[in-house]
Amino acid sequence: MSSRQLKLHTQLGRAAVQIFDANDRINQILIEHLDPAVWTAKTTAQPRAKNPAKSNVRTIAAIFSHMHNVRCKWVRLTAPHLKVPQQLNRAHCTPRQARAALAESAARCAQMLAQALAADGGRVKEFRRDGWARPWPAGPEMLCYMLAHEAHHRGQVCMLAHQLGFPLPIKVMSGMWNWEKLWKECGARLRPGYNS
Repeated sequence: MSSRQLKLHTQLGRAAVQIFDANDRINQILIEHLDPAVWTAKTTAQPRAKNPAKSNVRTIAAIFSHMHNVRCKWVRLTAPHLKVPQQLNRAHCTPRQARAALAESAARCAQMLAQALAADGGRVKEFRRDGWARPWPAGPEMLCYMLAHEAHHRGQVCMLAHQLGFPLPIKVMSGMWNWEKLWKECGARLRPGYNS
């Protein structure tokens, strides 16, 4: 690997960790600003189903528990040498428990990403997103997959809060897009794109 390639790979690894940290900061902000009334509430706006009574709409508690539990699975399958956080019970998880668990699983995912994108090839050689799926070579695609999964579920959380009559404040909704601020809150010295 040339010195230029080595430098780019090192920057990519550092940026991936900061990006995932900012991603988790968004989760933390959402939980901080959700009205407690929506945490375990079920919406009456059911998707079309043959039997609406059997429609499985997750609560917001279940969605955040799922996000954490999937992170645990990624770490367990991809980086078994790292300590796997304890999973959350989606039926009994509190916002405080979710915030603590997400912070822990975000730290493990950041370690996993750093090891996957290390300049020397790293300890993590492939990404295993599920037991049924073929592994991918470690690379930026794993970060993209992880971010897409979480963004999908954050969209569900925002929609459910709105449907339940407790939409998140505009400041929070627009704050999810203020990556300069998120980046800074996560301890980055420079703004996105300037991590040399």
